[in-house]
Amino acid sequence: MKRILLPTDFSESSNNAIDYAMHLLKDTTCEFFLVHAYSVPVVSAGSMVDSYSALIMQDVVHKKAEERIEALENRIKKEFKNDNHSFTTIVSLNMLVSEMSYIVEKHDIDYVIMGTQGATGAKEIFIGTNTMYAIKKLKCPLLAVPSGFKYEPLKEILFATDYKFDSKNQYLKMLRELCDYHSSNLHILNAYYGTPLTSEQKEAQGFLDAFFIDNTHLFELTDDTDIVDAVEKFQVKKKINFVVMIHNKHNFFENLLFKPVINQLIYHTNVPFLVIPSVEKQHN
Repeated sequence: MKRILLPTDFSESSNNAIDYAMHLLKDTTCEFFLVHAYSVPVVSAGSMVDSYSALIMQDVVHKKAEERIEALENRIKKEFKNDNHSFTTIVSLNMLVSEMSYIVEKHDIDYVIMGTQGATGAKEIFIGTNTMYAIKKLKCPLLAVPSGFKYEPLKEILFATDYKFDSKNQYLKMLRELCDYHSSNLHILNAYYGTPLTSEQKEAQGFLDAFFIDNTHLFELTDDTDIVDAVEKFQVKKKINFVVMIHNKHNFFENLLFKPVINQLIYHTNVPFLVIPSVEKQHN
């Protein structure tokens, strides 16, 4: 049984991600954890009256959230009648990502599916920062579903990689399972920067070739020096339905010099984007 965490703020974006999850996993036995984390407006401190008012306010907000998450669960069960799926609802006074991190460890969550707004307009005013923060903090895969994207079978999957990953990464099986279930064409994309692959990178490429031997897979190369642009072009050219990348840990100087690719892609991609944590990140 898969254990899937579905955070919700009851917005259109989070509802869309939940609907996508129901379609994606319709034939998989799953326990879904519907989670809503909330905060209470700050009131002035200094008197027992103020403290009592804060407690009353917290109780009101909590009860309202419980009503809304129960209504959400009922809506999902009615709209997606599925004996393979069970639900657990959680309402918590906490920061969202902190609550998610706690639930991931407590309930041994397989992965998270959540909505993201992406960038708005040419100036790329970033919203959906919870998604980005969750990717950085959580030790399990996270599937970000762009607002408004409706489910479609995963016929063409793009796996962008620099071949600098640990072949022991347990979550690579998740990608293979998706390819198996959807009979997907897997495009393994590497950006060429004028330097030949090292022996370690060639070994990683060979590992992928063997790992996906039962899946249709193609090794793709782009000489576009901007991997984000390369992924965007590939999405259009190959009609990609799904993008995957392993989140390798960046050191302090790399973060100063280069905007991490994951950060850029989460705002640029207009299809669901699966981020797999590196082995190092899983054990930090």
